[in-house]
Amino acid sequence: MQDTTPLNEAATVRKITWHIIPFVFVLYIISYLDRANIGYAALQMNKDLALSSEAFGFVSGIFFIGYFLFEVPSNVMLNKFGARRWIARILLTWGAVSVATAFVQTPTQLYVLRFLLGVAEAGFFPGIIVYLTYWFRAKELATTVALFTAAIPVSYIIGAPMSTWIMDNIHWLQWSGWRWMLLLEGAPAVVGGILCYLYLTDRPKDAKWLTEAEKAWITEELERDRQARPNAAHLGTLKVMRNPKVLYLSFIYFVYQCGSLGVGYWMPQIIKGFSASLTHTQVGLIAMLPYLFATIVMIFWSRNSDRRNERRLHSAIPLAVAAVALLGAGLLSDPYIAITLISVSLAGLYAFKSPFWALPTLFLTRSTAAVSIAVINSIGNLGGFVGPFAIGYIKGQSHSATTGLIFLAALLVVSFLMTVFIRIAETQRSDELSKASGQTS
Repeated sequence: MQDTTPLNEAATVRKITWHIIPFVFVLYIISYLDRANIGYAALQMNKDLALSSEAFGFVSGIFFIGYFLFEVPSNVMLNKFGARRWIARILLTWGAVSVATAFVQTPTQLYVLRFLLGVAEAGFFPGIIVYLTYWFRAKELATTVALFTAAIPVSYIIGAPMSTWIMDNIHWLQWSGWRWMLLLEGAPAVVGGILCYLYLTDRPKDAKWLTEAEKAWITEELERDRQARPNAAHLGTLKVMRNPKVLYLSFIYFVYQCGSLGVGYWMPQIIKGFSASLTHTQVGLIAMLPYLFATIVMIFWSRNSDRRNERRLHSAIPLAVAAVALLGAGLLSDPYIAITLISVSLAGLYAFKSPFWALPTLFLTRSTAAVSIAVINSIGNLGGFVGPFAIGYIKGQSHSATTGLIFLAALLVVSFLMTVFIRIAETQRSDELSKASGQTS
């Protein structure tokens, strides 16, 4: 007889978590290093390539145009070819493009390669989110996603000092430090692609590292999870793209990304503006601190969301905190207070992520959620173009990042209000439970 005591169930979940999460966590660190290290490269690259503030804003943002155009097709292919193969392909191609970026000689070449990097990386994040739903139940999803997406702030914690140290200390073959930084940080994606193909397993039933009893238990649990959501809709790709709830979540994420990536890409230059005497390495060390704080808050907040089984307010409240903190950072000139407030804003921005990505699974089936997450992520990530470009334009016109930070704070207020007033499955489920209670009383 199969043993399904709580202790063994918990041990099985831990076993799955330890097999999957550390690996995809490292892959996501590599992903964010390769997309965000352009912010550190700018400390040297802008001068070498004669990039203006507006041009750098365009360089930072054009990545997301390619990302937007190929996000949904990439996730359709993931469903067709399987997560393991397709995610490996994504890693191999973006690694090749990242390495090639080290060799650019003109702004135009940089524009093209940053666009192609977005094309190559499209589908990775939503693909991993969907992959996690193949292995983890709904009640564990926000914490699981938090453990994965914690790689974003951790990538800055690692990448900030590492990227700036490479720039300051590696100048082999008379190459600029920023070129070596892009080359050395792009190569691990190629290695990660090979390991991904060899290591990941698409479904629990195929996992040689699980016992037969463990395979049966997790498969039954996931099926029970699916049946517990009888009203979850299964929609075709085009219907998903037109679904009002999906589009509503997409716009929330768009506004959110304007603020999140606007701050992330420009932070090195914001910190450098505090004091001209700071070295690149010192800038990197200072930039590490806000992300360290954000990582801790993000994991705590996501576990609280899972424990309370509540997603909407756990998505909305961090946005309000981030908006107030960004506004303060824009209005106050003291560098210590500004860094503190930027740390608080980033904590809010990253705490938002995991509860938010649990929302689509409340009203869509797993297969439909794959496409919906891709749609939300692709449309939302256009904010990654608007945010950095807006700060670049505003900074170029006003010669200060202050107005840009206030602009991003205003956008986050809009995102907060939209999240507060969202009405999806949580409300519907409460209504259904109330009706059921009334009928049985």
